[in-house]
Amino acid sequence: MVSPAPALSKDFSQLSLAEAAELLAVRKLPPVEQWHPARAGDSAMEIRADGSWFHEGGRINRPAMVKLFSTILRREADGSHVLVTPAEKLAIAVEDTAFRAVEMKSEGEGEARKLVFRLDTDDLVMAGADHPISFGRDADSPDPRLHVRGAIGNALEARIDRALYYELVELAIADGAEPPAIWSNGARFLLVDA
Repeated sequence: MVSPAPALSKDFSQLSLAEAAELLAVRKLPPVEQWHPARAGDSAMEIRADGSWFHEGGRINRPAMVKLFSTILRREADGSHVLVTPAEKLAIAVEDTAFRAVEMKSEGEGEARKLVFRLDTDDLVMAGADHPISFGRDADSPDPRLHVRGAIGNALEARIDRALYYELVELAIADGAEPPAIWSNGARFLLVDA
């Protein structure tokens, strides 16, 4: 039985990293990577660059519905996105990334730092080796992203909001490493990808 992400018991800003880790530990997502149904089609849905979800041109305004759909979202090897169940696989258009990282909590400094992000779906992701942060190859035009789930290379990603990007840059500069990098959960992420 798959259990949805537990609801945040308090405001994200009041959540400790230990509490966030507990929520992450109990989260169980559907095994969408294991589902390969024969029936396929189009969902008539899209996720726009601002993170809003639409169906047949109308915005989906129920956060619980968006959260439910987000649990069955998968990115295919060709880069396309689908909503998948054991019975069917439906294409969904994604304008930029499937998610947005809208809040961040940082504890510790330097190599001991841990970063937890809250996504626009209220899901929590702790950055680290399994959930890397990337910034793109152009320092003049950063492309900050967080790996949310799926195989590296065709993963579902979250766009890191600009304010959070600047906060990450400030933390990296304060750490004083050369080249500038940010640490989380034992993994180091350069501000400009090599």
